[in-house]
Amino acid sequence: MFMQRSFLFAATLLLGLGSAVAQDRNSRAEVRRDEIDTNAQATLDELFNSDADARALYDKSAGYAVFTATKAGFIVSGGSGTGVAVNKSTGQKTYMRMGLGGIGFGIGAQRYTIVILFESDSHLNKFATGGWDSSATAEAAAGKEGIAVRSSFIDGMAFYQLTDKGLMAHADVTGTRFWVIDELR
Repeated sequence: MFMQRSFLFAATLLLGLGSAVAQDRNSRAEVRRDEIDTNAQATLDELFNSDADARALYDKSAGYAVFTATKAGFIVSGGSGTGVAVNKSTGQKTYMRMGLGGIGFGIGAQRYTIVILFESDSHLNKFATGGWDSSATAEAAAGKEGIAVRSSFIDGMAFYQLTDKGLMAHADVTGTRFWVIDELR
């Protein structure tokens, strides 16, 4: 009888702990999603306040993605970030990570945000399912706040980059990959 009660007590304790761990994990995921959403909205507000064409293009878009990233390099560059892709008509959000790396001339570090507008649902869906990679880039950013903008869709997407203060001077071929964050689904 004592063994049965001990076993029952231990099983109840383990179930309670397992539930508490799962609840804590869900709570942390919810906090992280809220943080990403808040950063995304602040970035969109900053972009719209600085460029009326960006707002007009956003109004025509099927959806958008916003990522905050940090990139550093000395000959070899690399970086990472997190963000969210949003379908404007359904409100569906896909939380994602980005990773980038390359080889070329470069020194310094830079924190920046990227806004991607999608012309159609198919362009957004292809991106949000991990079916898109970037191509070669060549840019220079030197310690000032800046915004690189485009006022039309090219191949179904428009890119905007907003930089924080930082120093990054590079000319490299950087590959960027985006993927879904499973624990934030």
